[in-house]
Amino acid sequence: MDLEEHVESSETLYDGVIVKLERQQVRLPNGDTATREIVRHTGAVGILALTSDNKMFLERQWRAPIHAATLEIPAGKLDSRDADNAEHAVIRELNEEIRYQPGQLKRIAGFYSSVGFSDEYMTLFLATDLKPVTTELPRDQGENLELLTVTKDEAKAMIENGEIEDAKTVTAIYYWLLQK
Repeated sequence: MDLEEHVESSETLYDGVIVKLERQQVRLPNGDTATREIVRHTGAVGILALTSDNKMFLERQWRAPIHAATLEIPAGKLDSRDADNAEHAVIRELNEEIRYQPGQLKRIAGFYSSVGFSDEYMTLFLATDLKPVTTELPRDQGENLELLTVTKDEAKAMIENGEIEDAKTVTAIYYWLLQK
């Protein structure tokens, strides 16, 4: 079955610091037309950062789209400083957000965060053998974080009771729970 849609026209509605919004007119496989609104994103990384005593770092921060504070793993978008290198973004984000550098990095998975309207692709990493940074990078403007560490059992309970609802964080925790 042919599912591919063909873009007939495209216009940029907004081009911001983090996202770009595009409206497309597409031709469907059956010949009909439809409108698509797409949020374009540069890509991002998420990091399951584990301490030497096997606890994970979490960050509590305000998220304007949902008008609430969330608990999340360290994460951030790829930008010009990273030259499309996800590992560079991981090292930079860990420095900026939790003030550690990884001794070991492992790619866990890559995924589209919300394919219904966005092309954001996130790469999830495991960071271990953490050491304090010697030179701190500045945090992003407006980024206020409360850091905490939790055990596997605490993280699992936080998902079950609704304290953690962020998709990348839930994914990271379930990966961690499956490890021996």
